[in-house]
Amino acid sequence: MNKIFLINVLLAFTWCAVQGSFTFINLIFGFLISSAALWLIREQFGTSKYFNRTWLIIGLIFLFLKELFLSVVRVAWLVLKPGQSYKPSFISYPLTVDSPHEITLLANLITLTPGTLSVDVSDDNKTLYIHCIDVEDVEALRKDIRDGFERKILEALR
Repeated sequence: MNKIFLINVLLAFTWCAVQGSFTFINLIFGFLISSAALWLIREQFGTSKYFNRTWLIIGLIFLFLKELFLSVVRVAWLVLKPGQSYKPSFISYPLTVDSPHEITLLANLITLTPGTLSVDVSDDNKTLYIHCIDVEDVEALRKDIRDGFERKILEALR
């Protein structure tokens, strides 16, 4: 996968060199053209996994954008609703992801959504500690993370 991505980038730079213009738009266009060329020869060079992974990463991005929007609405509702009593808490989340870059990505996605903050990872990398601004059901929150971000990360990066 990494070799195919490198070939894709090199072909994009080759496109820019042939065009004589190294603008950002031209580089993106070259990347798209080289992606199309690699897609056409995917069976001969075994690049189909590269394109499947690309769609999985795009799915992870869309899941993050959806969760970002929903959490912004939830936090805005908490702030604007008068007389609201919050239930902030720290929760421990047992990790399924195990590599450092997967744990970092999960922790960052959780932190970037308003209302949650990844605080720490246990020394054995088995537990992520998260602070939440308002938690009704801890198990439901754990299930949402496991079936959402963590599942998509495992699909996209493995």
